[in-house]
Amino acid sequence: MIRLSIKRFKYNEEGLSRFFGPLEARIMELFWDSKQGEFSIKEVQQCLDSEKNINFNTVMTVMNRLVDKGVLKKRASGRVSLFSPIQTKDEFLEEQSKKLTENLLDEFGGVVISH
Repeated sequence: MIRLSIKRFKYNEEGLSRFFGPLEARIMELFWDSKQGEFSIKEVQQCLDSEKNINFNTVMTVMNRLVDKGVLKKRASGRVSLFSPIQTKDEFLEEQSKKLTENLLDEFGGVVISH
């Protein structure tokens, strides 16, 4: 399993948009805010569709990309794929904060510690 690696931390963005694209962030918020646990692509599309018309194939592509990035897992249930988050939101943010700090230390050393 590949875990999301910070390639470009977006300082000018807020919240999950610092790590994800806009639709990826909305999908992850949906998973983390829900008590449901697992969602099919169609269920995610229907939840997002209340905001604006989002194509099923677009949602499918983004969710599979989130699986490839190691933040969602996918399992088959009959003919439907069900997705769920690998980590809680707090676990994700803690891991990403640690990676970001390590990257800053590697690149800037003592300057990071003094700040």
